[in-house]
Amino acid sequence: MIAKASYLIISFSLWLYITISHQHHSQQRNKEGFNFNINVTQKMQNNTLHNTHVKLLAFDLLSLTQTSPDSFSRRGIPLSRAELLGTVTLRDLNPNRFLRFAIDDGTACVPCILWLNHLTSPYLARRRSPQDVRLIADAAARAAALVKVGVVARVRGRVSRYRGKVQITVSDVVVERDPNAEVFHWIECVYLARKCYNVLPTPPRPHSSFLVSG
Repeated sequence: MIAKASYLIISFSLWLYITISHQHHSQQRNKEGFNFNINVTQKMQNNTLHNTHVKLLAFDLLSLTQTSPDSFSRRGIPLSRAELLGTVTLRDLNPNRFLRFAIDDGTACVPCILWLNHLTSPYLARRRSPQDVRLIADAAARAAALVKVGVVARVRGRVSRYRGKVQITVSDVVVERDPNAEVFHWIECVYLARKCYNVLPTPPRPHSSFLVSG
C-alpha cells in the first residue's frame, strides 16, 4: 500500500512538473515571438500545411503516404516538410557529397540526409549566384559539424523517399541544450496531432436552392 501511494505521488509530481514546465516553456516561446501552435491551427483551417515544417514523432512520419514525387499526406492532409527532435544514433559522412545520419526519438528511427555538394552542383550553378551557393554550402557545413552521435538535435527538412523508405532531406539542424527539450517536443507533437493534424477540414456545405412558387 505504501509503495503504491509513493508511486502515485511520484506520478502526480512528474505530471505536475511537466505541465508547469510546459506552460513556462510556452510562455517563454511566446515572449520570443514563437507562436507555432496558433499558426498551425490557422493554417489547418485553410488546409495549407504543405509548406509548413510539421512537428511529428518519428513513427508518425514514417507512416506518411506519398501522393506525388514531392508531396506526402497524413490522413488526407498534404504536407511536404517536417520537424523532428531526437538523439543522433548514426553518422555516415561522405566528404563534399553528403552526410547521412539517423534521429531516434523513442518511437522510431528516421534516416536523414544533408547534402554537402553545393559547390559542385550544376543544378544550383544554373539557378543561384556564386555568392548564394557559397552561403548555402557554408551553412550545410556548419550543420554537418553539429551532427554527432549521442547529441540531441532538432532537424527540419523536406520529406522524401529513398529506396522505398521515408527520410528527411535536411535544411536545418539545431543541437538542443535544454534537458527537457525532448519532453516538450513530445507534448507539442501529441497536442498538435489531437487538436490540429487529426482534425480533418470540414467540407463546405452545398448551397441549397429554393423554388418559390407564386
